[in-house]
Amino acid sequence: MLEHLELFFKSIFIDNMVFAVFLGMCSYLAVSKKVSTAVGLGAAVIFVLAVTVPLNWLLDQYLLRDGALAWLGPEYADYNLSFLSFILFIATIATMVQLVEIVVEKFSPSLYNSLGIFLPLIAVNCAILGGSLFMQAREIPTLGLALNYGVSSGIGWFLAILAIAAIREKIRYSNVPAPLRGLGITFIITGLMGIGFQSFGGMLTGDNEPPEAEEPTTVEKIEEKKIIEEEIEDDEKAISYNDVINE
Repeated sequence: MLEHLELFFKSIFIDNMVFAVFLGMCSYLAVSKKVSTAVGLGAAVIFVLAVTVPLNWLLDQYLLRDGALAWLGPEYADYNLSFLSFILFIATIATMVQLVEIVVEKFSPSLYNSLGIFLPLIAVNCAILGGSLFMQAREIPTLGLALNYGVSSGIGWFLAILAIAAIREKIRYSNVPAPLRGLGITFIITGLMGIGFQSFGGMLTGDNEPPEAEEPTTVEKIEEKKIIEEEIEDDEKAISYNDVINE
């Protein structure tokens, strides 16, 4: 349970797709002018990551990595299909994005029109592919953790685009200097938000200092003193015996 919580909060705040590795910036900048469109796209990204990361984890575990085909028989254990990772990952992502596009067009035509070309472009959103590639590179051990990583990464991206959209709506009528209007002030705000998100890094590090040695109790001190006194007496007896022999 603790492992799931740590991965969840780390993926949202510390390893945020936008603020830590700068993935998905094109959609982040283009669809963040209004909160309503940012919420729609962010929800779509959460869904796509929540589905594609576990599916790609299964593909990686049972098809792509070296020796993954051993379940078919010992003669297939030496096969390595890792060179197909990009093709299969993108095919899975494109399938899910097409499904999302059909659903959004059916149930929310206004959101579909406001998102425009950026909804089908989720298929080539580097944040979506990055989620699967990071899952593979970090060797996430279980399907549950892969699902956790996909959902939390999507939530992190959703929070990023929602925050910048809310700020851009507020500063639209602010007295921003002319050279910084538009993307200039957006990049500055993004940098400040990234610094704020990175400050959460201390939440999961814990106390790295080695534990201090416990002081011995009074009983242990008395026993240690007795042992030392007995050793001193034995040494004195040995010295006296040697002196008698020498004389």
